[in-house]
Amino acid sequence: MPFEEGKSGNPNGRPKSAKIFKDALLLAIKRADGDKEKIHKIADALVDKAMAGDVQAINAVADRLDGKPTQLIGGDDDAAPIVTRIENVIIDPSPKA
Repeated sequence: MPFEEGKSGNPNGRPKSAKIFKDALLLAIKRADGDKEKIHKIADALVDKAMAGDVQAINAVADRLDGKPTQLIGGDDDAAPIVTRIENVIIDPSPKA
């Protein structure tokens, strides 16, 4: 289906359910009314889990400190590299004598 100018390719947009958890977190933080102790407790709990060896917690801490690692787009180390060749051939349409 070709792209129609002036018409969204995603007319329904992002589903509202995708934001429910984020909205709940923001509301909980707002209800804390500036009480940063709750956020500190959450951070402490995450660090405690990471220190205990919880791999998901370790990854969460690392992602927040170092940023998420970039995703490779290249091929596989065990496979041959992907090679692409683009060739432009010009053919003379006039008949040869």
